[in-house]
Amino acid sequence: MTKNTLLNDLNLQQREAVTHTNGPLLVLAGAGSGKTKVITHRFAYLNTAHKVPPASILAMTFTNKAAGEMKERIESFTGKSTNGLWIGTFHSLSARILRKEIDTLGFRKDFCIYDDDDSGSLIRTILKEFRIHEALYKGILSKISSLKASLTGPEELLAGEDSYGFDEKFARVYVRYQDELRKNNALDFDDLIMFCVRLFERHPAVLKKYQKEFSHIMIDEFQDTNVSQYRLARLLSSKDKNICVVGDDDQSIYKFRGAEVKNIHLFKKDFSKTKVIRLEQNYRSTQNILNIADSVIARNPSRMPKKLWTERGAGEKVYYCIASNELEEARYISRLIKELYLKGKYSYKDIAVLYRINQQSRALEEALRDNGQHYRIFGGISFYQRKEIKDIISYLKVIANPDDTVSLKRIVNCPPRQIGAATITRVESESRKREESLYRTMKYILRSNAHTAALKDKISGFADIMDELIAHRDSPLPDLIKLICDKTGYLDWIGEEKADNVTELINLTGGKDIGGFIDLASLYSGMEEACEDDAVSLLTLHSAKGLEFPVVFITGLEDGLLPHFHAIKDPEELAEERRLFYVGVTRAQDFLVLTGARKRRLYTSLQEQQPSRFLADIPAGCYRCVEKRPKTDKIAFQTVQRSGDILGTSPFVTGSRVKHPKWGIGVVRDSYGETDDVKVMVNFPSVGIKRLSLKFANLEKI
Repeated sequence: MTKNTLLNDLNLQQREAVTHTNGPLLVLAGAGSGKTKVITHRFAYLNTAHKVPPASILAMTFTNKAAGEMKERIESFTGKSTNGLWIGTFHSLSARILRKEIDTLGFRKDFCIYDDDDSGSLIRTILKEFRIHEALYKGILSKISSLKASLTGPEELLAGEDSYGFDEKFARVYVRYQDELRKNNALDFDDLIMFCVRLFERHPAVLKKYQKEFSHIMIDEFQDTNVSQYRLARLLSSKDKNICVVGDDDQSIYKFRGAEVKNIHLFKKDFSKTKVIRLEQNYRSTQNILNIADSVIARNPSRMPKKLWTERGAGEKVYYCIASNELEEARYISRLIKELYLKGKYSYKDIAVLYRINQQSRALEEALRDNGQHYRIFGGISFYQRKEIKDIISYLKVIANPDDTVSLKRIVNCPPRQIGAATITRVESESRKREESLYRTMKYILRSNAHTAALKDKISGFADIMDELIAHRDSPLPDLIKLICDKTGYLDWIGEEKADNVTELINLTGGKDIGGFIDLASLYSGMEEACEDDAVSLLTLHSAKGLEFPVVFITGLEDGLLPHFHAIKDPEELAEERRLFYVGVTRAQDFLVLTGARKRRLYTSLQEQQPSRFLADIPAGCYRCVEKRPKTDKIAFQTVQRSGDILGTSPFVTGSRVKHPKWGIGVVRDSYGETDDVKVMVNFPSVGIKRLSLKFANLEKI
C-alpha cells in the first residue's frame, strides 16, 4: 500500500497523528474515534514512507484480541506476515525479552509462567504451612499483585519505613512466595513486567541493546497502564523519545488493577516536547448517545476535555425506565429485547446488557430464560481454563520444567494413582529440607536408602511416567500430548465429552513448540474468547471495555450501584465511576436504554434505592422516561415513546429549578408517569431527593 493510499481514508486529526513520526506524541482518542486505525496506519506509514524496518517498531497493547486485530490490519496494509514482529501485549512482549535475557537475573531461560490459578495454589500452600487462614489467599494475592504493579518487591517492602501498611505476616508470605517461585523457576504475570524493568535498570548494557533495536514505540490504551508498564515504556524510549501513546483519560476504569490515569498527565511532563492531538470524531454512536456520555463525563475534574461528535445524525432517543424492583426491571428489558428481535432489525448477538456487579445478572438470566431468549455470560470459563485442558497443560509445563512444583502437584494424582495428601506432605517436608523442587526430591527419595519401600512404591510409577515423557520433550507437540494421554490413561478417566476438548487442544498445537505454546496458554485471557452464537451478551461494565453493540442496556442506574456505594464519598473513586458509566454508554451504536429500580435486593436485604446522581447531569431532552408499574404487564415500545412526548410538553423537565412551599428551591432530576398523574423527582438541598406528584405538590417553576 502506498503512502497516499494509507492517508486517504483518514480524517485530518488522524492523518496528523499518523504522519507525526519524530518525537513524543500523545493521541487523546475519544471513544469510537478510530484509535486502532491510527496505530495500524502509523505502523504501515513508518514502514512505507520512512523505510523503518517493521522489526524496529515495538507496538504494545493490553489484550491478545487487540494485538491480533492490530496484526491483521498491519498485514492487510503491508502485504507481509507479522510473525516475529514486536507486536503484542505488555506481558507477552516482556516474556519474550526475558526468554532471552532472564539468566542475567538468576533464572533459567526455560522458566514457566504461573496464571492466577497456579499463583493461588502456591499461596494456599504457603498459608497452610504458616497456619494462616487459607480463605485469605485471594486478598493476599491481590495485594501482592498491586505491589508488583507499583514495582515493590519483597526487598522494597521490607525496606519501607512503614512496610507499605502491611503487617509482618503478609511480608513473610510475600517473601516466601517469591522464594518458591524462584525455586520452581517460575514467574507470575506481574513478575514479567517487574523483572523486565529490573533487567533494564540493573543492566544498562541490556537496556541499550533494546533501545537500539526499537527505533519507534507505540502504546495502545495508554490510560490503562500501571506504574511498572509506564516505567518500562519510559526506559525503552528514553534514548530517541520516538514514542506514541494513544489513550483516553475518560476511559480509565481499571484502578483496582493498578491502572494510573495520571500517567497520561505525567507523559506530557516526562516528555517535555510532546505533541498532543485530539481525536473527537466518533464513528460508532449516534449524537444522542454521545450527548448523554459527554454530559456526565464533563463533571469530572482534571480531565483533558474532548467533545465527541458524529456524522451519523441524532439517531433514536435514549430511554430511561424506572421499575418497582429488579425483577420488574429484568422483565422490562426482556420484553423490549423480544420486541426489537421480532421487528427483525436486530439479532440477539447485537444486544448487550451491562451491569455494575455480577449479582445483578441473576434476575436478568431468569427473565431471559422465561422468555426463551438465548444469552451468554460474557467472560465465562475460557477454553484454556477448563480442567481437562489445564491438566494437560500442567503435564506439558512439568515436561518443559520439572522444577515446576505447582503444576506437578496438580497432576501427581491425576488420574488417581493413590498418591494421597499424606504422601505429598512427606515429599514436601523432604523438599524443604533439601531446598529442592518436588520432582528432584522424588528422584532423590527413589535413590535413597533413608526412605521406606512403601513411600518409594507410591511415587515410583509417577516418576517413571514423567521420566519417559521428559525424554520425549522434543517430539512434535500433538504427538507429545497423545503420548501423555496414552501413558496416563487420562482420556479414559475423563470421559468422552471432555476428551473431545483434549482432541481440540491437540489440533490447536500443530506446528507449535512446547515453550511457545505454554506461554500462549498461560497468557491467554478467557475474557477475550469470541462467541459466534446468536445470544444476548450479559456482562459487567468493566468487561465491556473495547466492545461495541448496536443495542445496549445499562441497568441499575441507582446511587449505591452506579455509582457504587464504595465510591460515593471519595472524589477520585466517584470520578472513576463516571468514567465507567461513560464507557458503558459509548458501547452503544444505535440504541441505548438506561434502567433502574426503586427497590432492589442487594446482599440478602431489600433496599430502597434512589436514582443515580449521574441522571441529574443529563440535560433535559436527552432521554425519554417511562415508569414500569407492577400491575401493567405490557410496556411496549410505543408506550415508551408516549411517555417521552409527555416529557417534551411538561414545564418540569430535568434540570429545571422549582420552588416548594415547605422545602424551598430544588432542581428537577426526573419526570415520568401518565398524562393525568405526572410525577417528578426533585433534589432539595435541605432534605435531599423527594418524589412528588404534580397534582398535589404545589410546585412553582422559577
